[in-house]
Amino acid sequence: MERAEKQEVVASLHEVFSTTATVIVVHYDGLSVAEITDLRSRMREAGAQFKVIKNRLTRLALSGTDYEGTSDLFVGPVAIGFADDVVAPARVLSKFAKENEKLRILGGGMGSTVLDLAGVKALAELPSLDELRGKLVGLLQAPAQKVAAVTAAPAGQLARVFSAYGSKDAA
Repeated sequence: MERAEKQEVVASLHEVFSTTATVIVVHYDGLSVAEITDLRSRMREAGAQFKVIKNRLTRLALSGTDYEGTSDLFVGPVAIGFADDVVAPARVLSKFAKENEKLRILGGGMGSTVLDLAGVKALAELPSLDELRGKLVGLLQAPAQKVAAVTAAPAGQLARVFSAYGSKDAA
């Protein structure tokens, strides 16, 4: 790799570390090409990316970003999973690590917060942004439905009473 290519890779990684919401660092030693391809497709489906990186270039790209504290994780054959969604890369990588013991999660970062393995697993268990929005909409709709049911109940009872009197007179 020539010097210009290395500078381009460092600039690209610096852009990734400057703009993404979360970065998860994994050890991928022993995974086959087919398994990495499968992992990449799963990450794309979740709106995240998976990238095998060079440690030295990554350490250079980390300087001046919020993820500078994660530089000690970049030892050996590592890759990163990253996305604008905070939960997506952690969820996909955690699920894949459960299915395949060759992938080991080392840690990661969420903004300036450095995450260890337990932090990444806790992040993976959080509901996604769409799930949270759905729950919030459900919580907001529930009181309105209850108010509508309470206000409609007397009218419904009155209608049943009139119906009963109407059927009594007809009989």
